[in-house]
Amino acid sequence: MATIAITADQVKKLREQTGAGMMECKTALTEANGDFEEANTILRKRGLASAAKKAGRTASEGLIGRRASDDHSWGTLVEVNCETDFVARTPEFQQLIEDVLTEIEKAGDGATEAWLKNPDGPIHKLAVDQIATLKENIAVSRFVRYAGQGYVGQYIHLPDGGDAGKRAARGGKIGVQVEFSGVTPAVSGREEFATLVKEIAMQIAALSPKFASREDVPADMLDKEKSIYRAQMADSGKPAHVIDKIVEGKLGSFYAQVVLVDQPSIRDPKLSVKDVLAQANKALNASVAVTRFARLKVGEGN
Repeated sequence: MATIAITADQVKKLREQTGAGMMECKTALTEANGDFEEANTILRKRGLASAAKKAGRTASEGLIGRRASDDHSWGTLVEVNCETDFVARTPEFQQLIEDVLTEIEKAGDGATEAWLKNPDGPIHKLAVDQIATLKENIAVSRFVRYAGQGYVGQYIHLPDGGDAGKRAARGGKIGVQVEFSGVTPAVSGREEFATLVKEIAMQIAALSPKFASREDVPADMLDKEKSIYRAQMADSGKPAHVIDKIVEGKLGSFYAQVVLVDQPSIRDPKLSVKDVLAQANKALNASVAVTRFARLKVGEGN
């Protein structure tokens, strides 16, 4: 009997039905001479037709990977999830992180949320292929990419408290990316600046601030806090001007929780992060500031 030529559309259709990899689907269809039911049976016998079922299972483990350009003009954090920590530590899973970072780098400004979730896109293909290989649900839940607006620093928090250095694929459970303004080539090469970048990133990893500055806090959030504080003193009998001062004092405590520069430094709680930045700028003779940051923790993006 003559062998039937297998088309790309047939391979795609079988892949969508089974979740197996492209090459596995093509091989199965070739062996089955184009018979989809037989090809499905072949894949099931090989344990490759289970990706679709696995895709419905919870993937709350995984790692945060990172990559940045040598000049720190751009950087990317990505969260890749699986079902068990055992799989997260395998070479195959860590290579997947590298492959995902490469695709994001190649896409550049085209790497958007829609691009990430596209079922016909490169990220979905990478994940489905690894489902077949690793026998667990695999998902790339989110990524953060900064480019062209400042100096990008990164930090990966490891279980032992260490820093992953440049080993993006090793990954960790918490990843931080920080963008700084006011960084000249002369400043970026200074040891004091490298220390500042790591300290700020570790601060974000440890205390999880929500905003870079007070100006970034949404007005409705502030109004809600103020209304809560005023309600707490509704029956206090205090004059309005006294209540206003108390509210402002309570807002100071609120800022110290959610605003990076208002937080107490993890290195020296007597100093605020604003003080740490001021000290570093004095030593560097610079005007470095944090413009934005992202903190990704495994499982929070699901």
